[in-house]
Amino acid sequence: MKYSVSLYSFFSAIRKGTLTPMECIGKAKELGFDAIEIVDFVNANCPPEEMPQRAKEIREEADKYGLEISSVAIGADFLNGSGGDTAKEVERVKQYVDFTAALGAPRMRHDVTHGFSPDSGKSSSYDSVIPALVPPIREVAEYAAQKGVMTMTENHGFFSQDSDRVEKLYNAVNHPNFALLCDMGNFMCADEDPALAVARVAPYVKYVHAKDFVWKSFYDADPGEGAFRTRAGNFLRGTIIGHGNVPVKQCLHVLKAAGYNDTVAIEFEGMEDPIDALRIGLANLKRYWEEV
Repeated sequence: MKYSVSLYSFFSAIRKGTLTPMECIGKAKELGFDAIEIVDFVNANCPPEEMPQRAKEIREEADKYGLEISSVAIGADFLNGSGGDTAKEVERVKQYVDFTAALGAPRMRHDVTHGFSPDSGKSSSYDSVIPALVPPIREVAEYAAQKGVMTMTENHGFFSQDSDRVEKLYNAVNHPNFALLCDMGNFMCADEDPALAVARVAPYVKYVHAKDFVWKSFYDADPGEGAFRTRAGNFLRGTIIGHGNVPVKQCLHVLKAAGYNDTVAIEFEGMEDPIDALRIGLANLKRYWEEV
C-alpha cells in the first residue's frame, strides 16, 4: 500500500499565503507521504502553452524529495464545458493527459458532467445523459492509453456522485483504460452509506480517496460556516480522517477484501490546520489499513 496526498488538502494554507503550491510537495514528504496528487486549479492554473514547463518544475520538485506523483485530478464537463462544445472540451482534457504524461503520473481523474441546469429545458436524468457522455469519455481514454495514462472518473460533483450512477457509467463506457476513483467520503454528499457504496464500486476501482466528514441531520441546528448541505439537505463538514462519521476503516476493509492494494490518497477539506490534519489523518489511515 502506498499513501498519497492530494495537494488540494493544503488549499487553506495556500490561500492564507503560508505555503505555496510548490512548497506543499516538500511538506508532503515531511509528513510521511509516499506520493502526491496534482490538482488542476492548485498546481496547473496556467495557460496551456505553459503547462509543459509547469509539469517539468513539479516533476523536478517531486524527484528532489523522492515522491511519486500518484495521479492528476481535473475538472471537466462533456455536456456544458467549453461553452457546450463537446469536441473542444475533449481537446482541453487531452491537454491535461499530455500534462499528466509529462509528470510521469500513471493516472488522471476527470469529471464527466455536473448535469444540465434546471432552467435549461433539458432532461436532468442521469440515465438520459449517459449516451452523450460515453463517446467523449472513450475518446479521452483511448488517447490517454497511447500516453501510458489511465483515465478515471470519481463519485463527485453531486450529479455524478451515487454509486449506482458511476457503476452504470463505467459499464456503459466499457473501455479497458477507463476506471473509477472511489472517494469514500463523497458518497455522503448523495446521502449514501459509504461502506455499502464502496462495496458496490470496489470491482472497478483503480484509485482511492480517503476523506472524512462530520455529518448532522437536517433537523439539527444549522452548524453555519464551514458546512454544506447534502443533496437531501443534511449537513457535512470536512474533517480529519477518523474524526468524522465516514466509516473509513470499514471502507478500507471492503476495498482490501476486494483485492485493492494500490494507492490511497488523503483528500482533506476541513477547517482544521491542514498540517496537523494530515499528520493525524495519515497516522490513523495507516493504522486502520493494518488493522483490517
